[in-house]
Amino acid sequence: MRLSTCIVGFIATIALSAAAAGTSRRGVTPDDFYALASAADPHLSPDGKLVAFTVASIDRKLNRKVTQIWMAPADASRPPWPFTDEENASSPRWRPDGKSLAFVSARHDARTGAMQRPQVWLLSMSGGEARRLTDIKNGVTAFQWSPDGKRLACVAKTGGSEGGKEAIEFRDYTNPEYKFDGKGYFDDRRDHIFVVDAATGSARQLTSGEQRNDSNPQWSPDGKRIAYLSERTDKPLLRNGELDVISAEGEASVRLSAPESSLSGLRWSPDGRSLAYIGAADEVAIPKIWISPVNGGKCRVASEAVTYPNEVEWNRDGSALFFSGAFRGAHPIFRLNLANGIATPLVQDIAATSLEVDAENGKMVYSAADYRHPADVFVADLEGRNSRQATHLNDKLLAEVDVQPVERFEFRAADGLDIEGFFVKPVGWQPRKTYPMILMLHGGPNGMWGVNWNLESQAYAGRGWAVLMINMRGSSGYGEAFQRAVDKEWGGKAYGDLMTGVDAAIKKYPWVDGSRLGVTGQSFGGFMTDWIVGQTTRFKGAVTLSGISDFISVEGTRDAFYGHSRDFGGDLWENFDLYWKYSPIRNAPKVKTPTLVLHGDNDQRVPLGQGEEFFRALYHFGVPAELVIFPREPHSLRVEPKHAVAVLEWQIYWFERYVAGNVEARKPQPE
Repeated sequence: MRLSTCIVGFIATIALSAAAAGTSRRGVTPDDFYALASAADPHLSPDGKLVAFTVASIDRKLNRKVTQIWMAPADASRPPWPFTDEENASSPRWRPDGKSLAFVSARHDARTGAMQRPQVWLLSMSGGEARRLTDIKNGVTAFQWSPDGKRLACVAKTGGSEGGKEAIEFRDYTNPEYKFDGKGYFDDRRDHIFVVDAATGSARQLTSGEQRNDSNPQWSPDGKRIAYLSERTDKPLLRNGELDVISAEGEASVRLSAPESSLSGLRWSPDGRSLAYIGAADEVAIPKIWISPVNGGKCRVASEAVTYPNEVEWNRDGSALFFSGAFRGAHPIFRLNLANGIATPLVQDIAATSLEVDAENGKMVYSAADYRHPADVFVADLEGRNSRQATHLNDKLLAEVDVQPVERFEFRAADGLDIEGFFVKPVGWQPRKTYPMILMLHGGPNGMWGVNWNLESQAYAGRGWAVLMINMRGSSGYGEAFQRAVDKEWGGKAYGDLMTGVDAAIKKYPWVDGSRLGVTGQSFGGFMTDWIVGQTTRFKGAVTLSGISDFISVEGTRDAFYGHSRDFGGDLWENFDLYWKYSPIRNAPKVKTPTLVLHGDNDQRVPLGQGEEFFRALYHFGVPAELVIFPREPHSLRVEPKHAVAVLEWQIYWFERYVAGNVEARKPQPE
């Protein structure tokens, strides 16, 4: 990425260890997950004085995440406070006059106690009870105010068998895309856009179609048109995107020039002539920022140098874009000059998770985390200066625990490519002692380790283990060529990067005991864990989560069926030998490392059979192995809080037993 100023080096020495500071702080534990809260989706009031945002926390007794809306002054002059009651609420959106705030909430019926479908509710800033604005049959999943505050553009499902999918006794599909991870098997409903009168609640369906799902409605500045994104269910998963504009009165929609992959983050330019958004040129390319003219003409990339942006916002005159994006282990906030394509970093060494720009009031608001803190809300000027932290959600917990610094280190791969890693020392580290080390592998492969809060690595450090995280080739944040360097060899040079990185870490930190190494990873990291134990015996224990073990059997059963064509230069029939070559199951006879397999039984991205295959193969060849199946869990494996904690407890148990050598280590038990 071309930058106008050099990125300031990451400062990894701010937090002192408990031993050095002479405090009684303890190490992080899996149970600390229950006490954590995180902020997201911040929005400034029209006058720029207040921030509305969501706070997600855990209800341990009910075993679920709870999301509520909070308020904070933009100048951080007083502590934040909850704005909604105990009912779940999300998507806070200010009415343009600033006198009230709308949000999405699924509330219990006051008479029957039954949970209702999510609708849009309105709460006055002067107090009183929330008033329901919408009454759409299947509920509302997202919405946006019109510029005059008189209407809402809402996303809601249409159609569906009477009683919903629970009443369906069998499913008949002609389209092979009938399931998706985290959503399960599709019913016959589709997402479409409605326009709702804010005064009367009357709703008019704006878009339709049995083979499309519409999302992300955005009002034009003059309130006459709505731009939206559409996914075609009758097209391949990676080539199914459309960008459309429709009159707010419901006239025929117009499809604009746009790429067809990975569309998100749609925003109108201030003059209403263009739309900026995130997309990929094709199923192989990585996402960039695109601009499409509204009244005809070809779309264009805003800057070839900007890769993996998270979201996009315009400046006041339309000459620049603000965005956050993956860059060398962080998600900084940048300003992109559209005239010369130069991206200037404004806020650095953070993991920005959401961003809103208020050009009128000269402010930006964002939620961000770093290795010391889960996400909080910050407000700054449009140059990223005068930053004020509006929330301190986890101060009580963080005062009790010893959060270890995350150190960057660089090394060169066998072929000379520069690779970056991140390293965490164990809590209570002392010179002249040796410590085990856990190699953590990220997913993707286009994931990325870095400065973000990471409970898992901190919990390992709390057990007295060092942690190594490497952004091997294939990772995002280091340019397009680096990310696509795993084409046709998922277990090739990336594996070499990891082994070279382990050697480099042991050389730099000679107190790491090379005879006590563990390895773990999820998704692509799970695949790579499976691959590693089939290539080397240097690791004493391995934990693989949600990983592909057999590219032959997985291709026709996962939601993104035959989706690895871009990675292996063709589909299964074109390059069968390559798919088998990089299937970890092929090397099962060589595995000696005790391996724990963790998988969710509702994983549609990498179905449970992949974990079962690997576990059974290892058992067949006499390798110490266990399989733990988590009910109802999709690919993430951590939807239910108790499962999120148990997943980490199982990893710690396995490493305690096989890496630390504690034969008395006890398996986690259900609460």
